[in-house]
Amino acid sequence: MRPDLPTGTVTFLFTDIEGSTRLLHSLGPDAYAEALAQHRRALREAFAAHGGVEVDTQGDAFFVAFPTAGGAAAAARGAQHALASGPIAVRMGLHTGTPTLTPEGYVGIDVHRGARVGALAHGGQIVLSPATAALLDGHELRDVGLHRLKDFDAAIRLSQLDSVEFPPLRTRGSVELPDPATRFLGRERELFDAISLVYEHDPRVLSILGPGGTGKTRFALELGRLLADEAEGGTVFCALAPLREPALVLSTIGERLGASSGDVSAIASRVGEKRTHVVVDNLEHLLPHVARPLGELVQAVPTMRLFVTSREALRVTGEHELDLPPLVDDDAVALFLERARAVGTDIEPTETVQRLCERLDRLPLALELAAARTKHLSPAALYARLGESLDLLKGTRDADERHATLRATIAWSYDLLSDDEQALFSRLSVFRGGCTLESAEAVCDAELDTLASLLDKSLVRKRPGTLGEERFWMLETIKEFARERLAELGEHELGRRHVERMLAIVKSAHLSEDDDEPFQLEVALAERDDLRAALDWTQDHDLELAAVLAVELETFWNAHAQAEGRQRLDRIAASADVLDPGLQARVLRVAGNTTFYVDRDLARSRWEGSLELCRSLGNDRGAAMVLHRLALFPLERGELDGARRMIDESQELAAGRSRLVDAVNLWMYSALALEEGSVEEAIALSEQSAAQASAIGWGWWVSGQRTYLARVALRIGDLEGAEREARAALLIARDHENPLRSAGAVSSIAQVALARRELERAGLLWGWAEAVLTGVSSAEAALTGMSSDDRELFEPLLTELDPAFVTAVQRGRDLDLWDAAAIALGELEPPQTEP
Repeated sequence: MRPDLPTGTVTFLFTDIEGSTRLLHSLGPDAYAEALAQHRRALREAFAAHGGVEVDTQGDAFFVAFPTAGGAAAAARGAQHALASGPIAVRMGLHTGTPTLTPEGYVGIDVHRGARVGALAHGGQIVLSPATAALLDGHELRDVGLHRLKDFDAAIRLSQLDSVEFPPLRTRGSVELPDPATRFLGRERELFDAISLVYEHDPRVLSILGPGGTGKTRFALELGRLLADEAEGGTVFCALAPLREPALVLSTIGERLGASSGDVSAIASRVGEKRTHVVVDNLEHLLPHVARPLGELVQAVPTMRLFVTSREALRVTGEHELDLPPLVDDDAVALFLERARAVGTDIEPTETVQRLCERLDRLPLALELAAARTKHLSPAALYARLGESLDLLKGTRDADERHATLRATIAWSYDLLSDDEQALFSRLSVFRGGCTLESAEAVCDAELDTLASLLDKSLVRKRPGTLGEERFWMLETIKEFARERLAELGEHELGRRHVERMLAIVKSAHLSEDDDEPFQLEVALAERDDLRAALDWTQDHDLELAAVLAVELETFWNAHAQAEGRQRLDRIAASADVLDPGLQARVLRVAGNTTFYVDRDLARSRWEGSLELCRSLGNDRGAAMVLHRLALFPLERGELDGARRMIDESQELAAGRSRLVDAVNLWMYSALALEEGSVEEAIALSEQSAAQASAIGWGWWVSGQRTYLARVALRIGDLEGAEREARAALLIARDHENPLRSAGAVSSIAQVALARRELERAGLLWGWAEAVLTGVSSAEAALTGMSSDDRELFEPLLTELDPAFVTAVQRGRDLDLWDAAAIALGELEPPQTEP
């Protein structure tokens, strides 16, 4: 625990240099380094003069804590005054809260809120959160309006310290990059070269090349962060190491960008005219198959730029390559010393340390692994022992000398492990996306002390998971070595144990529609990489286990991964006739779900096959679940009597034993009532359906019902009811990060705005909803509840070229899901039309 950090109510100051990349490019690395050093001295003097404690530094950004809001404001003013005559302009943000202090520093939502406030400011500007502004009585403050912070739902009113004129707070492209565990060291020259290459050649693809362990990922993250100001459409990170199917690459990129699908046209629509950066990490294992689709993507979306990390180039049009060399001597030594201090060893930069770094070819990962051993071995002992191992191992496994050095370093570190440590190290490589302690124990027979020892030696790492749990993981290069050791051990049953663990986790989340317990979709999302690994293993080893796992993921496929589910289930369904009839019936049902919005005839054939099997087995509940699906076809054709007979039979077979079947059939009866003109009955039945679904945590169905109710309300002219239901639907769809469902709700709110003649708001919302549906089939668009009638409402305004509406539609197409939803919900003021 750092004793110097203030506790209780704390005011955070976040700073960052505005336009740092362009400044670096214009000044050159030497002059920029001097200006950067002067900027750091000026800021630190101002912080110290007013009681500030430096919490962290990332590149050219500071995170400082103050015991009082007044001290923080005075320090920010003093720092801006000191920088006024220099070339560097710094944006600053202040936020006050009561964070939790841990041995690693501050944690809690106040830290994130403060960082987001600072990110909105202009260079030279000091922006305050409401909590800080309330504590600054007597200070001159200026209201700068309501703004939504990234990752926070509600808009907040921000203030500016002092009355200097600045442009309206900018809405920057979101920067969704992982937070590095360590600070960036060295490579200023390489960064300058990369930035210059971007500015001078505007590459569609910049491939950062080098063997494992050279720091490609860390370099790409720093480059993406530095160039974030150039990407008004946002910067996102796509980790491809967990993928084994090249066909999933575009859908992964589309998902990260918020596109409605992984189709090139859908991604192009989402990106639009805004420069967007995508860091694509670790794709060499997917080459050459992934090169063509990525090449076609960047050609079709000229505003997209890919930063790729790989051991080899893609060889596509528009690609520029940047080979990442080892660290220079001084940076290698600095990295080694810092990593040694992280494990509690204070070492001086002696000649022996320099020779050791040189012996390790100045590779970041090799240096880190060696530094982890300084708790027990001096640099001289390390040099002697490691040198002998390198002489024996280097050059025997890989043609690339640097890669050989790294492999030798990992091998040396591995050889120093005990037998138990070696066994656990190898077994942990079965996890593709990391694991919890419970999973490590279940699959690998992990002992906590052994796992902790691997953590101490930097062979395993730890990070918080999305559900609040700790997850253990390996760097990809280390995992590759561990997989080789696992293959040598011949523990073939480990893959099956991993699948069985994933199956147990999925069953605990109750994602099959055969299960009436509350759905927990977030559990599957947290394990998605290892669910893919498990499905890959079963595809090659056990069709029955593959089928069981795939059908247990039914709601996951329906709500979040239709395209991937379709690929997985198509393969299983092709061989389903060798499965047990009960399992075959479930496979056909789920496979029909995933293909319904692409191939209606195939979906009907599969559901009919499932129904036949369920009837032969006397499985009334299974038959009920398929019957209400098959009822969709006569309902769409207007054959209401035929549809009703099928729904009645479904309800009779379920006999009240399935809340899920009840929920779906209530909506089916609602749709019949609406077709027959009984609007009040239709509304009542749909509300009952939503209530049933809500009771079992089936949010995807609830959002669909709320959108349906909004459509019904629009049909009868109930604008308040339509807006209320659409807002409820949108809140759920936004939480699920589901752009299609969100588009349906936003379109309904746009129609309400249109009816009220709020043309600018209607245009913004319709522009976004229409952009989401570009490149989506009409069948898939039905997921949103939208139809051709929606376009017919808005087309006359576009045809007549109503200026306010047309301009708003164009701006709406550039919104992301979060801003569109916030505007629709009234959390964010619509962006003002530029004069």
